[in-house]
Amino acid sequence: MAKRDTYTVRIEGVTRHLPLFAVSPQLRIAVFNLLGDTEITMAAARGLAKKLAKVDADVLVTAEAKSIPLAYHLAVEMNKPYVVLRKDYKPYMGNALSAETLSITTGKPQTLYLDEKDHDLLRGKRVILVDDVISTGSTLQGMRLLMDKVGAKIVAEAAVFTEGERAQWGHIIALGHLPLFTGDEKKESKPKKAAQKKAAAKESK
Repeated sequence: MAKRDTYTVRIEGVTRHLPLFAVSPQLRIAVFNLLGDTEITMAAARGLAKKLAKVDADVLVTAEAKSIPLAYHLAVEMNKPYVVLRKDYKPYMGNALSAETLSITTGKPQTLYLDEKDHDLLRGKRVILVDDVISTGSTLQGMRLLMDKVGAKIVAEAAVFTEGERAQWGHIIALGHLPLFTGDEKKESKPKKAAQKKAAAKESK
């Protein structure tokens, strides 16, 4: 396995070292993947449940796929039902509502679907939108459009992490923020390390 740089995060006492992956020649992101990691998923759910404790909501809503286990455990913590918006239409979904977004991972248009069976669960209800990481906000926008179509009221938007421009996500209830890595941080770290060595050498004299 290739050795990668990592970015360390801590959630409710649980530490993870997120690998950095390039999404373009000049940009790397810290990849936070909940799938298969029960410990960090449950920790994130506990943390978000605390922050959302005073929010008056009826239902949690997320989009597949990585945030599904988060939504499940958060629903258990908050004793609320949850709805998963799908990325592929299946015949058993009946008269599903749909909204198009732009996927950050593929750069291509992506459609979210709200199963017919979930319409009544959401219509006229207060909902919390839940995601694992909010970066560009494209999935979030798709979820908003579907909530508007079904007649649900969004009372909060939550994520384990926001990413990118921190100021852009001030309204998001999150446990932390992931920076973007441009390569400049390596250039900046060298002078800092040199200065630290120089200071240490002076102290030893």
